[in-house]
Amino acid sequence: MWATFQLSSLPPKPNTRRFSNASQQSKQLCLPSSSLKPLSKNTNPQIQSLSKQGHLKQALYLLSHEPNPTQLTYELLILACSRCGSHSDAATLRRHLIDDGLDQDPFLATKLINMYSHFGSLEDARRVFDETREKTIFVWNALVRALALAGRGEEAMALYKEMSRAGVAFDRFTFPHVLKACVAPSSGSISLLMEGMGIHGHILRRGFESQVHVATTLVDLYAKFGCVSYARCVFDRMPQRNVVSWSAMIACYAKNNRPYEALELFHEMMTGNHDSDPTSVTMVSVLQACSALAALGQGKVIHAYILRRGLDSIISVTNALITMYVKCGSLELGRCIFYQMSERDVVSWNSMISGYGIHGFGREAIHVFEKMIDANISPSPVTFVSVLGACSHVGLVEEGKKLFESMLPKYSTVPHAEHYSCMVDLLGRAGQLDEAAKIVEMMRIEPGPTVWGSLLGACRIHGNIKLAERACQRLFELEPMNAGNYVLLADIYAGAKMWDDVSRVRKLLEAQGLRKVPGCSWIEVKKKVHSFVSVDEPNPQMEQLHALLVQLSTEMKDKGYVPETKVVLYDLDMNEKEQILLGHSEKLAVAFGLINTNHGETIRIMKNLRLCEDCHSVTKFISKFANREILVRDVNRFHHFRDGMCSCADYW
Repeated sequence: MWATFQLSSLPPKPNTRRFSNASQQSKQLCLPSSSLKPLSKNTNPQIQSLSKQGHLKQALYLLSHEPNPTQLTYELLILACSRCGSHSDAATLRRHLIDDGLDQDPFLATKLINMYSHFGSLEDARRVFDETREKTIFVWNALVRALALAGRGEEAMALYKEMSRAGVAFDRFTFPHVLKACVAPSSGSISLLMEGMGIHGHILRRGFESQVHVATTLVDLYAKFGCVSYARCVFDRMPQRNVVSWSAMIACYAKNNRPYEALELFHEMMTGNHDSDPTSVTMVSVLQACSALAALGQGKVIHAYILRRGLDSIISVTNALITMYVKCGSLELGRCIFYQMSERDVVSWNSMISGYGIHGFGREAIHVFEKMIDANISPSPVTFVSVLGACSHVGLVEEGKKLFESMLPKYSTVPHAEHYSCMVDLLGRAGQLDEAAKIVEMMRIEPGPTVWGSLLGACRIHGNIKLAERACQRLFELEPMNAGNYVLLADIYAGAKMWDDVSRVRKLLEAQGLRKVPGCSWIEVKKKVHSFVSVDEPNPQMEQLHALLVQLSTEMKDKGYVPETKVVLYDLDMNEKEQILLGHSEKLAVAFGLINTNHGETIRIMKNLRLCEDCHSVTKFISKFANREILVRDVNRFHHFRDGMCSCADYW
């Protein structure tokens, strides 16, 4: 009502912008002058109709002859301009608004800011905001939203504070916009988390937490910064939830390495009386959780649901399906989905390249990369991480070098830290440690933890103590709270039987208050995921599992198995080291699979760390003795064990 009153209160303004030559105007419109019909006194309905149909040029022509354009006319023109994406027409439209004295209409100012935000013209959006004297909450919200969507979180927060100082009464749309500023694509600093928590306090004091869209954005905020418990607290306190709320919380778990909870919450969403049908966004997060757990059985159930709902036509869902099958060990099914796709984007190709890489098919990964280029799909930085990683897994050094060297000149892709890390890993695994070290020295950017970490990992494989110490010196400075770096260095010292140095590193670890990340393995049996950490954890079958491993160890020794005790970071006698080795989580998972699955059924296991040499050797023996195919996915790649052999050919 206020907007209508505002318009009617404006005095009529003389129409000073008229074309003196109608034929000149028709020429600009590419229309013959004879086609111009006499204009009626009120052309607003015609302008509105043309705007809805997308005929922006014709609508603007009629606007130049309309003495009293209405607010609705301008609203539809702005929407048409936004759809067309024409900057020149936007400038023309803005001039018309000023000439007609409607540039101070807050409703139209809001629409203009949204239009410029759609164009990505933040400076123009800001100019409209600054030139609007009667600023309503909608105008403020529009600019906050525009800044947040553009990834300019700090500016959006500054505007929010300016609103507060100006005494603007926030509404239920203000907080979702300003919270999105804290999780904007280019933001992520801890200071924005603190800002977001402060806004949460404002929301509580003003009673807006019960608003479903406000609470959902809070869940997104805490998810972005890994504050899962805070996100769950907000979610649990929501009086009402919609599918966006459920999806946000499921995504929070999936993206923060809590796949169990993601699947449990999805099950609760599906079985409860919540009247919330999952969307494509929900299904992508659920598939990510299945991927993380290598839960192939549950992934197939989810796939069936996706097919029933017709969600497989959405490319993001199909891409997630490819990744799920690939990471659950079924490369063939992932490949089938990929080749059945009617349309593929760069993520589709990246998923397939990465899939071949982690399964040890480096040349196939390069072949898919070449087919992607032939299909005129421009590679992204992730593409090169995937294909270089594939080269690293199988030692394709020369091929990897050529790809890396072609990034900038051929594909206009500047190498980032991840690409240098891949090259260091590629050279280091192949034993070319000196060249790997040169890559680090000659980097155009400052080497980060990923690069030094790759060098340290290569030093562990080849036992290069001096280079490992150099890498660790930088790593301890860059990420002093990463226990894994201390453990790797201790592992290298242990391999050289330098027990005093092992003890020194362990004391450093303890002095920092850090703990080694425990090895954990998962196995899915009958669509239920079971986890194992150590032989000491409570499990009704633990005695049976340990007895089976002792029996297998005895039989394997008769066949030539020698325990790889060097992986034990303690100066103990041989028997004690062997007992520790038998308690490794992946061995327990393999034993559980042998006992609880049918003969001939493939055993699929996932581990959170690199597969150790002893577990690798034992699993090769078991695959032959038990006549079983065993798939193990560690933090780096897949190992396919069959008939006493591994697909990695002991190169990992």
